[in-house]
Amino acid sequence: MQPEDLQKICAFEMPFGKYKGRVIADLPGNYLTWFAREGFPKGELGRLLGLMHEIDHNGLTDLLKPLRKST
Repeated sequence: MQPEDLQKICAFEMPFGKYKGRVIADLPGNYLTWFAREGFPKGELGRLLGLMHEIDHNGLTDLLKPLRKST
């Protein structure tokens, strides 16, 4: 993980699917868990989804609050 990844999570939008256009930080936990079970996409998107899954799974979403205000 890079320090700027947390900022990317708050700005990067899903490019496809049911939640297309929604920023990764706003994706529901069950959707992130589905990706964790079925496999994350390759590349940066998959890496960011995996990171958000870990944040959500461990109850650390409050860490993103200061970053949301700056995006």
